[in-house]
Amino acid sequence: MILISGALIVNYGLNEEERMAHFEIGQQAQAIEVGAELFEINCSGCHGPQGEGVPGLCPPLNDRYFFDQRLEEVKWSGSLDDYIVSTVSTGRLNSTRPELYSGGGVPAMPTWSEAYGGPLREDQIRNIAQFVMNWETSAPDRTQAAVPSGPGVGTDINIVLPEGDPVAGEALANSQGCVGCHISTNTGPGWLPTEGELGIGSRAETRLSDPLYTGSASSPEGYLLESIVLPNEYIVDGYVANIMPGSYGDTLSAQDTTDLIAYMLTIK
Repeated sequence: MILISGALIVNYGLNEEERMAHFEIGQQAQAIEVGAELFEINCSGCHGPQGEGVPGLCPPLNDRYFFDQRLEEVKWSGSLDDYIVSTVSTGRLNSTRPELYSGGGVPAMPTWSEAYGGPLREDQIRNIAQFVMNWETSAPDRTQAAVPSGPGVGTDINIVLPEGDPVAGEALANSQGCVGCHISTNTGPGWLPTEGELGIGSRAETRLSDPLYTGSASSPEGYLLESIVLPNEYIVDGYVANIMPGSYGDTLSAQDTTDLIAYMLTIK
């Protein structure tokens, strides 16, 4: 029995390294799976469902540049994993690339860690980092700008738009990251109704008679169009200029814009 026990212990010890390696792989896979769910709930609204980013709003994370050059760009001396954890935890007040993404005196990214007033635990943020790092080996080059679905709608808020599709508009609101600022967080004026405020669809109808309104629109549709393509024409009380990208007149087609407006008008 002593010899058998000794042999078993020796055999167990010889296989311990391999066993621990399998255990580590399993733990990492579990962390990535949990991180994927957390990313979808908390991050995809701004960074895209597959980390592809939203032009003018949030940079891509599933991107060759992010893995190969981001640390050099921001002069981070630690690991990329720790950089992701730090950025997610503390948020970002100012954009590091204000010519491409929003920021500048307003939260470019909210804080997510409980330690800084956010909703997520440290282990959850580590899981998100593991999920993002999972893209490293397959991340594509996203240096090419996204191609609009048609000519830009422009900045004339009196333009006659085609009929809008609210279902398509809802999908666009998600893909363009609108929900990340206007529904998921309070970076921009909220679209959903609250106890003290109507939804964006109803507010668009009453905004024109508000003495504080300083824009040029004469209809609810015109007000929403102005808010999209000329976001600094009228700043909602409590917010400041340059929160929202001013490039949507170039990047959204007339059909995309009217679909988005049709969706917004359904939020009463």
